[in-house]
Amino acid sequence: MTIQFPFDNSYARLPDRFFTRQAPVPVDAPKLIALNRPLAEQLGLTLPEDERDLAELFAGNTVPEGAAPLAQVYAGHQFGGWSPQLGDGRAVMLGEVVAPDGRRFDIQLKGAGQTPYSRMGDGRAWLGPVLREYIISEAMAALNIPTTRALAAVETGEIVLREGRMPGAIFTRVASSHIRVGTFQFFAARQDTEALQALLDHTIARHYPEAEGPGGLLDAAIGAQAHLIAQWMGVGFIHGVMNTDNMTLSGETIDYGPCAFMDAYHPNMVFSSIDQFGRYAYANQPQIGAWNLAQLATALLPLMPDREAAIEDFTEAVNGFAARFDAEWHAVLRAKLGLSTEEDDDVALAFDLLDRMAQGGGDFTQTFRALASDDPTRASEAFAAPALLAPWLDAWQARLARDPQNAIERKAAMQAVNPALIPRNHRVEEAIQAAVTGDYAPFHRLTAALAHPFTESSDIGDLQHSPTEAQRVTQTFCGT
Repeated sequence: MTIQFPFDNSYARLPDRFFTRQAPVPVDAPKLIALNRPLAEQLGLTLPEDERDLAELFAGNTVPEGAAPLAQVYAGHQFGGWSPQLGDGRAVMLGEVVAPDGRRFDIQLKGAGQTPYSRMGDGRAWLGPVLREYIISEAMAALNIPTTRALAAVETGEIVLREGRMPGAIFTRVASSHIRVGTFQFFAARQDTEALQALLDHTIARHYPEAEGPGGLLDAAIGAQAHLIAQWMGVGFIHGVMNTDNMTLSGETIDYGPCAFMDAYHPNMVFSSIDQFGRYAYANQPQIGAWNLAQLATALLPLMPDREAAIEDFTEAVNGFAARFDAEWHAVLRAKLGLSTEEDDDVALAFDLLDRMAQGGGDFTQTFRALASDDPTRASEAFAAPALLAPWLDAWQARLARDPQNAIERKAAMQAVNPALIPRNHRVEEAIQAAVTGDYAPFHRLTAALAHPFTESSDIGDLQHSPTEAQRVTQTFCGT
């Protein structure tokens, strides 16, 4: 059996208080569900061909040579409440690989067994969240949104107890790193400036080598999150659990537990079953991003020689998030509307469309995709109240008449940013429910289709449709 991972485990060379060294806990009867071979090739991995050997590998029963398995520790604000110690309660990072292009990636097994950070949990995952993260993280990658990736999924052959007896599974996640705002918070709360400095140096070297000191890292993180959240909102994505332990310093989307994509647009849309007060609703995501970045700024203060001056500088930087986000978000909206130039009223035009979608029950994805078609008036078909769109279409056409792009260029540009296909909640749930019975065909069909989200195809028309009332999924769940 040939297995080769190009490991260089820099995080494992940090002080021991950053993690607990621990191997994955073996499982009884692993079986391969899916392997992302293009990603494995990108990472420079040499893998066995036999599915049984692959299952043993991605279940953690076989640990590749050169790995340095560990569970990371961190803290975080969860729904605004402070948790002084969290950590990888059901995940083990095998190590870091350096890909052929020189980029560095973590490889982590989720559902790999109990760790010191499991907090009374069993350390395992059931099949549903594993398939959900596989589907949605790969969909996000295809949508060109910064994200962690799915390398593999396996059944464990064991039963996991949640609201009932569920089939167990393990997910292999790939990330530029798993360093979170909460990682900085953990050491700041303990006044461990030595560890905080080591983490700062490691993070800058890994993600932002041009950044200088705590202020440079904060500035880079603000820019990365402004870009990321604007990209989320451009496809109607709601993260659902934007705790500080789920905000990466790399600017990648992480943790696809209770996330969802909107069907009918509404700014206050919430799907997460644990977000009872709408803290992480669609339209709140920019404000929460700024709030989380303020917690990062606070965690960096112990490294500053002049605390009072640093508070003033960091406050100004965090307050500047709003303008940086607006610039990213407005650029996204202009692109979605096919505008290659800027006019003062463009943003008002875009917000008017969103308001009409909220009033008229407009499907977010279908509306924008129809605007990118040869017949933009078809966008009204995505509305429960189609007449609401007509006045807006007239104003938009008048604005397009002042834009230098020709119709062919505009259509191509719009179709490159307005997907024809997203992982709609009801289709994800259908794939999960079928898989629980042993039928993985819907899962494989959905993941294959989502690899090409900007491509129209009559073969996947059913996957593009918004749900009927009976098909609607109104809540999504964390899975722990």
